[in-house]
Amino acid sequence: MSIHGADSEVGRLETVLLHRPGNELKRLTPRNNDKLLFDGIPWVARAQEEHDGFAQALRDRGVEVLYLTELLTETLANPDARNHAITTALAGLHLGDTLRGYLARFLRDAAPEELTGYLTAGIRNDEVRGGFGLVTSLLASDDFLIDPLPNLLFTRDSSVWVRDRVAVTSLAMPARSRETQLTELIYTEHPRFRGTRKIHGWQHEHVEGGDVLLMAPGVIAVGVGERTTPAGVERFARQVFHEGLAHTVLAVPIAQERATMHLDTVCTMVDVDKIVMYPAVADTLTAYAVTPDRDGDGALSVAGAEPFLVAAAKAMEIDTLHQIDTGLDPVTAEREQWDDGNNTLAIAPRVAVAYERNVETNARLEESGIEVVRIAGSELGSGRGGPRCMSCPVVRTPLT
Repeated sequence: MSIHGADSEVGRLETVLLHRPGNELKRLTPRNNDKLLFDGIPWVARAQEEHDGFAQALRDRGVEVLYLTELLTETLANPDARNHAITTALAGLHLGDTLRGYLARFLRDAAPEELTGYLTAGIRNDEVRGGFGLVTSLLASDDFLIDPLPNLLFTRDSSVWVRDRVAVTSLAMPARSRETQLTELIYTEHPRFRGTRKIHGWQHEHVEGGDVLLMAPGVIAVGVGERTTPAGVERFARQVFHEGLAHTVLAVPIAQERATMHLDTVCTMVDVDKIVMYPAVADTLTAYAVTPDRDGDGALSVAGAEPFLVAAAKAMEIDTLHQIDTGLDPVTAEREQWDDGNNTLAIAPRVAVAYERNVETNARLEESGIEVVRIAGSELGSGRGGPRCMSCPVVRTPLT
């Protein structure tokens, strides 16, 4: 088994998990894009070009790039994994026994690569229509029997490595619930990851990877808002303390709205003591420091709310967590925050990947001594996610 893990946001990135946009994005229409959590209909070929440029920029810096669908296809060569994936995909109550039985036989006959396509791009009723019972007769021809998963693009959300454990997350939106089930299957059955110890799990309270920031070894900030719930943070904190993965979890309330769906939409680390942050929230963002109770019985000690930058610096045992503002003025800051100016991916201390479109934020980063690796993102950004959202670090060089 290879050694995997991460203890920070900024240790040198060695291996990363990405998902190249595929046929699942071609399933988006003006009628379903809201349900599937996209703000527009991306030009898929251009999105693929942009994503290829992102992957190549990482490779140029010595990063090993893994692709989720390639790992899934390799995993599905295992008969037990195939059966598990098929059963999970057909668990919806909307199918009925007759159609479920037909689809099960159909999917079991598919080669691993074909099955990966069906599980990620979905199956529409008109693609199997005819002679399979009442349900398929009454559903509209363009209804999905298995929904597509266009948000697979954002691999950050479905898993987070915390030291040598992987936290399989629990995604809040129904359109994304199957993503973590596929991710968990890879971490459980793929030969590269077999034996990896897992925490949390898709069946537990909601915690999404975009809300989890490894501020420093032993210090984890978790946003609580539209996607991650207070109960999710509580369970997550108890687990990381029990496993000895952290000494402090900072619970950070964020606005429950689209523009700030995750903590990493308002701030990301770019150095061991520097964070790029949306200035409109910088003065109001707070954190509750959660630590293990001294009695050692699994109870949690929760401190009162403090300004986020203060609480974080205290937990990280540094004098100051330096803030780099998004944009140069309130209007530019709002525009560039919406375009994921805060959502950078650190590939080493003081080196970060960012969308080229966020000109003012990138200038601020460079003025603060951060090398910016610019990538195109005009089509990739239609799902509201930047370089950090599109990447799950699997191996980072430890800071400790």
